[in-house]
Amino acid sequence: MALTRDFRETVQADAKRDPAFRRGLLSDALESLLGGEVALGKELLRDYINATVGFPTLAEETGLHVKTLHQMFGPSGNPTASNLFEIVAYLQRAEGVRFELRSTRGGSRRKPRVSRSSRKRTATSLVG
Repeated sequence: MALTRDFRETVQADAKRDPAFRRGLLSDALESLLGGEVALGKELLRDYINATVGFPTLAEETGLHVKTLHQMFGPSGNPTASNLFEIVAYLQRAEGVRFELRSTRGGSRRKPRVSRSSRKRTATSLVG
């Protein structure tokens, strides 16, 4: 579903005004990309870029042409991994944040372990 112009303007205004919203928008974009929702992730990144550094500044910082950047984050854009990660690294520096990836096991559970000393069932840690 395409977003309306008014909605995008509202998102951008909120991002310009509220640092927590801005960081959340960047975080949501990255989580969407990592979760396989590439179209949504690119759209959120495009909104974030428009509301913060802007495409001309991003072009200067990355050495990519403005038009190329617009195409990369368009509906049929397909940025290379190296370009995408370079852009994400710059956006993190510009925002003054650093996102970290943490491994978790979603949906898989280990069988409980039996303690040798008390023979009581205990849960095992699911964080990898």
